[in-house]
Amino acid sequence: GAKTSAEHFLTAETIKIILLGLFAFGFGTIGGLLFGRLMCKLSGGKVNPLIGAAGVSAVPMAARVVQKIGAEERPGNYLLMHAMGPNVAGVIGSAIAAGVLLARLG
Repeated sequence: GAKTSAEHFLTAETIKIILLGLFAFGFGTIGGLLFGRLMCKLSGGKVNPLIGAAGVSAVPMAARVVQKIGAEERPGNYLLMHAMGPNVAGVIGSAIAAGVLLARLG
């Protein structure tokens, strides 16, 4: 909590959990980009590969980052609403995964 001292909070186990979360977030983003590229190839270029990066459950920031990067590349791109779909799907997937883990381990 907010009143926890550094000696009790910042332990090796806490650092491992933070690093595992960062690894999972990075792996999810990279996987989304690779799957987005695959969808772009299979659709003949109709799917923007950046949409895959919005599949992580960081709502709405992941979708906003996709919008910003897409607009920098081509100012006419408006990807925000298209990126919110995979973004919300990432939230739903995270909730399902958490439920499965709680059911199995809890």
